[in-house]
Amino acid sequence: MNNAPSSDFLVRFKIDKRPNCNVIAFVTWPPCTKEHLQAVGAADFVSSSALKDTLPLFEFLCSKANPCFSINKLAVERFKSLRGVLPFLRSEISDSEPLIITGHGLGGSVASLFTLWLLSEINLSKTKRPLCVTFGSPLIGDEDLKAILQYSVWNSCFLHVVSAQDPLPRVLTSTHNSPSTESASRTNEYKPFGTFMLCSELGFTCFEDPEFILEFLKATYSEVSPHFLVDYKPVVEQLKLKVICEDTSWFSQPLLAGITVQVLATGLGQQQPWQNIDINALIAKAEREFKSMIPMKTQVFDPSKELNDEKINMARMEWYKKASKHSGIGYYDRDKNQSFTSDQDVEKYKKTLTCYWEKLVDEVDKKPQKEGASFRTRWLFGGTNYRRMIEPLDIAAFYRDGHTGYLKGRPKHYKLLEQRLNNDGRPASNANINSKKKNVEANLTEDSCFWAHVEEARISCKLMLIRNSESSIVDLEGPHKSNLIAFEGYVLGLLRNYAVSPEIFLTKSSFMGWWKEYKEIIAKGIMGTFYSSPLTELMKTRRYSHYATGSLEFPEICMQ
Repeated sequence: MNNAPSSDFLVRFKIDKRPNCNVIAFVTWPPCTKEHLQAVGAADFVSSSALKDTLPLFEFLCSKANPCFSINKLAVERFKSLRGVLPFLRSEISDSEPLIITGHGLGGSVASLFTLWLLSEINLSKTKRPLCVTFGSPLIGDEDLKAILQYSVWNSCFLHVVSAQDPLPRVLTSTHNSPSTESASRTNEYKPFGTFMLCSELGFTCFEDPEFILEFLKATYSEVSPHFLVDYKPVVEQLKLKVICEDTSWFSQPLLAGITVQVLATGLGQQQPWQNIDINALIAKAEREFKSMIPMKTQVFDPSKELNDEKINMARMEWYKKASKHSGIGYYDRDKNQSFTSDQDVEKYKKTLTCYWEKLVDEVDKKPQKEGASFRTRWLFGGTNYRRMIEPLDIAAFYRDGHTGYLKGRPKHYKLLEQRLNNDGRPASNANINSKKKNVEANLTEDSCFWAHVEEARISCKLMLIRNSESSIVDLEGPHKSNLIAFEGYVLGLLRNYAVSPEIFLTKSSFMGWWKEYKEIIAKGIMGTFYSSPLTELMKTRRYSHYATGSLEFPEICMQ
């Protein structure tokens, strides 16, 4: 056994390398008892934000939906005493062999935290997933930690064995504490995560629903419960001989009967120190919880299974884009005008694709940072293509209905998909300029909000023309003039980087509509006497016709 220094509990660990797996076991000395957990401060939380400076090992667990969570302070302090030996423990773990991490009592809490830390260190696509098995371990996290792991494959890495006689896993269920951080303003409650194996002399049963597990632990806790440490060795021996009743077994039998068997297998109904337990009420609650979980089990969003359908819908959109171009109008303007019957079918494809990506983005936001990062990388290409293809159609519908200011209320999932691409750290688009020149005909406009900028520029043109016709005095320094000059620079930048589709130069496009209106403004002197700019010269001389072949060159003045 190896010791890690501690002022209260000494944390010990042992590495056992076996032929079929490796085992790392954690214990504390002296053994943690019910009285230890009831001592002042033992049940306190510490916020993950408060650990950033002293123990920044769990930041990867945070997600967009849950940027902060809380852990039992006593467990964190014990785990912190191992910080110096974590590299050694990691070096002793073989990525090619199964790993079991285990612990009893407070040692189980340390085992759980060690497993969470280990998940940030390993690549699950190349490494066998570790299994953490705790025996009589107190709860360690709050609602936010449970929420993070509930939406993660990591949740399946934890199995908590709880004896009918053991008070340790139950003590903190009735304790409410605010996190030890100045920013905390709400009361927290300990919540379970992972699978719980509840065992008694009558048998074993597993539950995964955290709300039922918490209710069960609360209902079976008693202040007069035994003060001795529960020996889990007989439990391990019984597991070799008895059948485990899993929480999915009720699918093959009547629901109520199956739940009743499970609950009674935990030892309820026998002579126990628990008082005033309404077994029927607990069984009824379990039945309600399981029924509420049926849609979750049967309607889980699996992006991989739906991916083929989305590829088909994207192929349909590609066809729509090409057919629109052959008709002399870009797909943006064709959808905006709604001139063809087939435009109605496109709306159906668009809704299906949007529903898929909205759900996918939402799922990624719920995942811990590390797992979400891996997920985002795998789906980045598809999400970028979807955004660049479909968002222009949402913009078309927005302005077709007479609205203005699309960017102010831009849908969240588009913004997040764009943010993922910007944070990806890949080379800038300039690095691939030669490749884009060769394939410019097939390129999608990189800025999916391009058409929103075009529509706003057209609105500015119309307002300036109206104002000019109503007054002989024109405010040449007004916001609309500034907006149009900024729009010129924006378009020129896209053209220079070959980052916009050549469809914008089709005769019937909204962009060419803007140019027609803008030429009128320039001709009337509204932009100033003899106004000229790199973009206006490019448009007047029709040099843009070379863009579709990748042969448009920009003089030095255009790149300033």
